[in-house]
Amino acid sequence: MYFDLSGYIEYLEAKNELIRIHEFVNPELEIAEVVERISKIRTKGKEGGKALLFLNTGTDFPVLINAFGSDNRVKAALGLSDINDIPAEIDLLFKRISSPKANLWDKLKLLPTLRHISYWFPKVVKMQSPSCQEVVMPSPKLSNLPILKCWPHDGGRFITLPLVHTKDLETGLRNVGMYRLQIFDDATTGMHWHRHKTGAKHFESYKKAKKLMPVAVTLGGDPAYTWCAAAPLPENVDEYLFAGFLRKYPVRLVKCLTQDIEIPEDSDFVIEGYIDPSEAFAAEGPFGDHTGFYSLTEIYPKMHVTCITHRKGAVYPATVVGIPPQEDTYISKAIETIFLKPIQMLIAPEITDLYLPKEGVCHNIAIIAIEKTYPGQAIKIANAMWGAGQMMFCKVIIVVDSNVDTHSASGVMSAMGKHWHPSMDTYFTKGPLDVLDHAARQPGFGGKLCIDATKKMPEEESLFALQTVDKTYIFCNEDNIPATKAKLTVIFDRETDLSDFETCLWIATSNIDAAYDCTVENNSLTVDARTKFKTKDFHRPWPNVICMDDATINAIDEKWEKLGLGKFIQSPSLKYKHLVKSNGAQMN
Repeated sequence: MYFDLSGYIEYLEAKNELIRIHEFVNPELEIAEVVERISKIRTKGKEGGKALLFLNTGTDFPVLINAFGSDNRVKAALGLSDINDIPAEIDLLFKRISSPKANLWDKLKLLPTLRHISYWFPKVVKMQSPSCQEVVMPSPKLSNLPILKCWPHDGGRFITLPLVHTKDLETGLRNVGMYRLQIFDDATTGMHWHRHKTGAKHFESYKKAKKLMPVAVTLGGDPAYTWCAAAPLPENVDEYLFAGFLRKYPVRLVKCLTQDIEIPEDSDFVIEGYIDPSEAFAAEGPFGDHTGFYSLTEIYPKMHVTCITHRKGAVYPATVVGIPPQEDTYISKAIETIFLKPIQMLIAPEITDLYLPKEGVCHNIAIIAIEKTYPGQAIKIANAMWGAGQMMFCKVIIVVDSNVDTHSASGVMSAMGKHWHPSMDTYFTKGPLDVLDHAARQPGFGGKLCIDATKKMPEEESLFALQTVDKTYIFCNEDNIPATKAKLTVIFDRETDLSDFETCLWIATSNIDAAYDCTVENNSLTVDARTKFKTKDFHRPWPNVICMDDATINAIDEKWEKLGLGKFIQSPSLKYKHLVKSNGAQMN
């Protein structure tokens, strides 16, 4: 068993899941280009490629990347043999705690469960020389770290796997979130937390109190920490308690040197600092984001670095996000599996499966299967999910019966063909959207869509004659919109390859605000998935698709044989170059 990043690396190497790269690869663009090629491997049994350890980065530290980039590595990072063990354990724990206890004997039998829960709580320890503070940089310089610039039009270098520690000013309760950090200079970063994030809420309380806000950013340590920081845990659930639950071992915390915050003792790096709420926000971005598009420049708080420490032999962990699939696809799959059971127990026990297609970049589309027992149940489920934590950002929900394989596009389309009548079974609403959603007419707010593709009960049958539509769906571009439409007609820009279903699904769910871009007429749903930056009713800047520049692609082509990565892999960016419409992060 391992409980730090070095141990995880040894484990991956023993399992032939890691490649050491000795050739110099520049943290500015080149590492990202290599990872982009490896993470998009789709060979059966090798999806996501291997983890990569770049040993020659031009700094004193190696870079570990794609460490979560496969189903097997996510399981290994969490110390699991089967991801499904966790939902089952949550289910059992919930039943033990919540079920009524008939007698004293039943209550006594609960004590071992409660004892184990208390054992998982993180523990603050006092140590003479914690691992994470073995080396204290005499002058804290962020440039000493191999921080990546991932894409050509990024605003600079970004820390992409940070565990950002903040405290509630009133209660002292800790939060660990994952908010990217843009490097402004050797001692200053941006803090990219969205308004719905707990870190941002903590910041507002410090702002009202006119107090400096202490912050600590850790990198590395037990890989379970990173996953827990990314997971959509309820605000009252400590990320390190959940890590302890996963690993069956309490997280040991130590005090920072310059800030009143505790951090994991086994962290590889600790960046301590503060945010001054009275200080003006700084321009942050652009950044090639997990949506496959650039997130454009916005203003965010600045963090001032007061101290940087690290363990001896520290490894710098990073990730690259972009057009799916990437490493974050596999992190999201584990989140999807582990959090389905709590959703079933607490919100909708009739849900039998929940699938978030990778093309939907976590929050654009969800396919939900239910055990249907009454009319209108699909709409109830959609509304329940839109009120469930991070699911509030989901734009499109398709509900099917429990006998439909949610992971099968053909199976879902078949259910839509049989049971979905657009004029009767399409439902629109409005609500919160992800701040990164570029198609929303208003930032963070817009339309949502539910398609009820369940078998209809007598009460749901239409009282009106519906126009018969033969085809379930048609993908077309703006130059060849058919006169006769299908149940679902999706209109794309002329550059889109209509034969590439995965790319079409990614673009279609990314480029729509359902309140404006979806219309139902004559038993047909028409979706306008074209870019909107030139239309009269759209007034926000429109981001470009993320692609690597030709110079970096050529540089990696030339050194490929020296990298020890096996058979040559062409740059995935070449597939998407035709979608780029201007030279920059933003379309002109």
